This record gives sequence, C-alpha cells and structure tokens, in this order.
Amino acid sequence: MEDAPLTRAAQAGDAAALGLLLERHRAGMRAVALSILGPGPDVDDVLQDAALTALRRIGGVRDPGAIGPWLRMIVRNGCRDVLRASQRVEPVAEPAPHAPVGDDPAAVLERHAMRDWVWAAVEELSPALRLPLVLRHFTEGVTGYDRIAQVCGVPVGTVRSRLNQARAKLAEALDATAATTHSDTRLRTEASWEEARHTLSAAEAGEFGKLLKECWSTDVTLMSGATRMGGAAILERVMNGDLAAGVRQRPINVAAGHSLTVWEMDILNPADNPAHCPPSVAWIMTLRGGRVAQLRLFHPARLRRTAVPPELREVWPHELV
Repeated sequence: MEDAPLTRAAQAGDAAALGLLLERHRAGMRAVALSILGPGPDVDDVLQDAALTALRRIGGVRDPGAIGPWLRMIVRNGCRDVLRASQRVEPVAEPAPHAPVGDDPAAVLERHAMRDWVWAAVEELSPALRLPLVLRHFTEGVTGYDRIAQVCGVPVGTVRSRLNQARAKLAEALDATAATTHSDTRLRTEASWEEARHTLSAAEAGEFGKLLKECWSTDVTLMSGATRMGGAAILERVMNGDLAAGVRQRPINVAAGHSLTVWEMDILNPADNPAHCPPSVAWIMTLRGGRVAQLRLFHPARLRRTAVPPELREVWPHELV
C-alpha cells in the first residue's frame, strides 16, 4: 500500500497500519538521528520516542501522502531536545514541512479518539512503568531522563530500562484496547484544569488544609523519589509558608489520567524576593479512588545546581526532590 491509505488507516485507529509506516520510514528516520546526534544510545531513544509521538499525533496529519517528512520532522525535533539537554551545539536543520492551518471537524474527532485510546492503554501499565512514560511524553518540563530519575528516585539507567519496557507493554495494551470504549480524555483534562485552579484558590483563601481533608486521601503522602517525607501536615506547612512569603502558582499544563495526574505550574515570586522559589514546579499525583494518595513536587529548575542561586539551597521545602 502507498503511504496515504496507510496513514488514513492509522488515523482510524489501525495500529498495524502505523507499524507498517514506521517500519517503512525507519531507515530515513534513523539517518536523520545519526546525522544530528552521531552513533550512540540517544539515537534509539529518539526513534522510540518518535514512534510514540506519531501514535499520539497522527490524527492531526492533514496530508497523508507526506507522512515520511512528518516522521522525520518528529525525529529532528527529538534530536534537538537531546542536544539542548546536553548543552551541545545544535546543527542547522533542514526546513520542516509547513503545518496546515485550521482543523476540520473530522480531523478533530480523529485526534481526540486517538488520544483517548492512548490514555486507555497507558492505564494498563504498572505504576512503575506508567510514571516515567507519562513524565516523558505528557509533560513539558519533566521529560529528560535525569529529571525523571530524580522524580522516581532511581538511576538514569533504570529510567531508560523502564521506558523501553513501558513502550513494549504500551504496544500490547494498544492492541488489546483497540476495540474497547475509551473514556473522554478531553473532559477529564478540563476537569483537572478546573481542579488545579480551585486548589490554588482555596490555598490562597487559607483553606488548603480543609481541601486536603475533604478532597485528598486521608493518608496522603508527600514523596521525594522513593522516600516518604510526611503527610498532609507537611503539605499544608509548605503551601502556607510559600503563600505567606508572597509566592503564587499558575497552572500551565495538565496531564490527567485515572491513576496519575500531573499539574505543571509557573511560580510567581514576590517582587521584593524574586529568587524565593524556582520558576516552576510539577505536582505529580498518584490517585486512588479519584483522590490524591501520593504527591511528588518537582522543580525542574533545581536540576542543574550550578544555575541555582546559593540562597535557594537553604530553603528546605524545595529540597524535597
């Protein structure tokens, strides 16, 4: 089959068609990665990430016949992320195909259906595999292997291994859930956005402790990697301490699953103390029965310690992860 009918089949939810497309263009995708990164394990990681990105976004492809350039563009963007993370000089990339402007209703429906299918498969993974996969592919600021390792409290090599296992299991889960009914991810995400805003508003009104008791698990745990730091009392103390110092948070990204949700926040420091907190934070929440059972607070800007003002290193709440 030509690329165009295979692409349309993949957009309709045919995982085998997407597999054929990826196999057909694998050599070209690998050539792009090698030309930018050179030989090494990063090449395989980028190709694996590209395959999952293609699965999530193929519903938005408007020119099915141009699937090859689209896949190579995904690889090229993945290589750029690797280069930025390693602070290497990025080579000049060839121009990417122009993205079409606007969406027709059919394309929107296809994209939403594919997203619901992916999330349904993600929920089939074990918690140990689900967490790194969601951080890698559904967040904005916790995608790097070293950052995921900090959140999970495991070595970087373990993160790579778990991601490889997660991708393999995800492929099996996608096949197993292809014919099932999937919940509406859009509605769940919108509800999570509203919950994030409500949580921050309640905290600013002095009711964070009340919200914890009413809406979160009674045995909620604050985690640092694999270490338990405390329960609701420490969460309330950290939040109220930041608010008293004039710190505010603003949601910028939400990844909402049934068992794992991530809120990414911009942090707004007071004008008289602009270095009080790092500029962003991710609330990584494990859910049980719809309530938060575990919370990990991760500050992406804390990862490279040489870039952190010395005075911040003495502020214990932000040393949690």
